[in-house]
Amino acid sequence: MKKRIFTVLFGLILSIFALEQASAEGKVGLEIGNQAPDFELETLDGEKVKLSDFRGKPVMLNFWATWCPPCREEMPDMQKFHENNDVVVLAINVTHTEINEKNAAKFVDEFGFTFDVLLDVNGEASDIYRIRPIPTTYMITSKGEISHKALGALTYEAMVEELEKME
Repeated sequence: MKKRIFTVLFGLILSIFALEQASAEGKVGLEIGNQAPDFELETLDGEKVKLSDFRGKPVMLNFWATWCPPCREEMPDMQKFHENNDVVVLAINVTHTEINEKNAAKFVDEFGFTFDVLLDVNGEASDIYRIRPIPTTYMITSKGEISHKALGALTYEAMVEELEKME
């Protein structure tokens, strides 16, 4: 009887350990709590960047286009958010939807944005993240987990609120 109780307890302990390991590793996906899918894109300067390069820091991942009025409205708040908070802002231009591939660079230069702008020329990241409406924003923790998803423009206050929830 004691041997059977020991075996059951040992099995239970192993099961709990396995569940903790599985949740610590995290499932890659697009739901809150999932590990954010990795991707590699080029910046406006031609530098290759992966989302995983920023592990250890909170990330605001924003999909936008120059022709999108809510995106244009949101960008100054993103700049303020970038300047005032310890967060990586990755603004992914859905370049494959732009009339001219150079529109993103012109727009960024015109308004003096200093956060990282990545070019999704072939729509790879947009497909991975199933981007339909833009802007779409994912807030990603320093551990790489999705903590918030927003469809539509965010205000500065909403950006700060979501960042504070991650800390």
